[in-house]
This record gives sequence, C-alpha cells and structure tokens, in this order.
Amino acid sequence: MRRARRPPRGGLPHGGRARLDPPRARPGIGLARRRLRAPDPARGDRAGAGPFGGYGRGGGRGSARGDPVVRKFLAIVGREWRAYFFSPLAYVILAAFLLMNGMIFAAIVSFLSTPGAPKGQALPFLFTNTYFWIFNLFVVPIITMRLFAEERKSGTIETLLTSPVSETTVVLGKFTGALGFFLTLWAPTLVYVLILRSQTPIDLGPVAAGYLAIALIGAYFLSIGTFASTLTKNQIVAAILAFAMLIPVFSAGLLESLSNDPGKRDTLGYLNLWDHMEEFSRGVVDTRRVVYYLSATAFFLFLTTVTLSAKKETP
Repeated sequence: MRRARRPPRGGLPHGGRARLDPPRARPGIGLARRRLRAPDPARGDRAGAGPFGGYGRGGGRGSARGDPVVRKFLAIVGREWRAYFFSPLAYVILAAFLLMNGMIFAAIVSFLSTPGAPKGQALPFLFTNTYFWIFNLFVVPIITMRLFAEERKSGTIETLLTSPVSETTVVLGKFTGALGFFLTLWAPTLVYVLILRSQTPIDLGPVAAGYLAIALIGAYFLSIGTFASTLTKNQIVAAILAFAMLIPVFSAGLLESLSNDPGKRDTLGYLNLWDHMEEFSRGVVDTRRVVYYLSATAFFLFLTTVTLSAKKETP
C-alpha cells in the first residue's frame, strides 16, 4: 500500500518558505563583492594602472598599506636586485670576485704567518690593493649597463615611465637595486674578517670604516654607470661609456703625482680615491670625504633623472 503524500503547509510549495525567507548568501560571494568594490577616495583608495598601481598583484589600496611611493620604490628595488641573480653574468662576476678576494686573503694569511709581521698592517690591504680598484673599474660598468639600456631596447621603458611612478622613484629604485647587488658581492668577505679575528686581535674600527668606504665609492661609481645607461639603447655601449667616465675619476691620484701646480695638486688630492681609501682603512673617517661621495652620487643621479625626463618628453 502506497503511503499518502503529505500536502504542503498553507498550500505553498516547499513548506511555504521559498518566497518568504530572505535568500541565503552563498559562501565567498560577499567577500568577492567586497574585493571588487570600486575605489573610494574617501577611504584612501587609489586606482592605478601599470606595473606598480591598481588592484592587481603589486598594487594596493593607497595609504591602507603604507606610503604608495615607498611601496613602488621597494618594488623596483626588489625587481632589479632579483634580475641580477636571474642572469648567468651575475654568478660569473660573483665567482671572479670571490676568487680575487680569496687570493688576497691567502696573501694576508701568509703575511701574518711571518714572524714579527705588524698585525695592524695586514687587513687594510683587503681594501687598498690594486685588484680592488681594477675590479671596481671593470665590474661596475657591467653591473649598470642593463639598468636603462635594456629597458629602452625592449620597449618597456615607455610602460615604466607612463605608470603612476615618478622618474626620480624609478632612478632611485634601479640605482638602489644595483647598489644592493654590489654590496652583496662584498658580504662574503666578512667571513675573512671573522677568521682573522679568531686567530689574531683585530681592531674593528678600521674594518667598519673600510666597508663604509666601499659603500660610498661603490655608490659613486654606480651612479656614473646608471647615468651612462640612460644615454644609449646598447648595453655594450653603455658599459664602454661608464668605463670612459670612470677613468678620469680613477686617475686623479696619478694626475696629482704628475702635477707641479700646488693649486691643481690640492684639487686633485681632494679627488684622489686612493688616498681616501687608505684613510678609511686606517679608521679615519673624514666628513669631507663622506660629503664628497654623497654629493657626487646625488649629482649623477640628478643627471640621470633629467636625462630620463627629457627622453620621456621627446616624441
């Protein structure tokens, strides 16, 4: 015998609740709608476009996550720093650099093993040897040659400059990324200092001053290379231009020794990088040297920004 079907209550289908109860929200729909809401300036939202703005990956909602200029700057720095390690050339530079400093470290250890050798004169050799200057003279143009030349050749410079980010932020971001890679090359040499300190007493003051000089001189050289990279689309030409610009800076000490004019000798002595590094390696931090390197770095970064702005306005 078949069971009788129970009629719906109140004559309405589904127990009379289909059109009387409010619709239940589906899981995730409300969250998605909140994420896709239109930007509201009253809430601090900023709708941007390009690689550094908008609501996509790498964008954000304006001041909700900090200063947007700082976020864009850090995005450029991270992008440039990672780009070096995606290139085989970076590992070639790193290997050559470690080989060179390993040989210098072996020479320092051999010197310290000599009976009666002055302990305080060994470690400054890490910063004042000829190989240090040759490395910087040749490697810095290689580090900076791709910064803007590659962007111009591939056509991505237009996308970068039309995004909601200023030319100054772009220049500082790329320069800082290159400086970060340069300092990364020097980071392993701290192991040499720790090894030497475990075997013989070492004054850390001159060591810290020497690394400060490396950062200042590296920033100075990199700013020149960054400026050279904005002048051409060819990376090789950019490296050659940077090398040609570094030669006069590098040769100030040689010109000082050849000059007989006291005024010129004083001027060239102020620009003599060799004497500056020797002072730093002894632990002498002259504020005039620090101001000189910071001013020269800022000057070439300013030239880079002006050149980039001029190329942006040129049709």
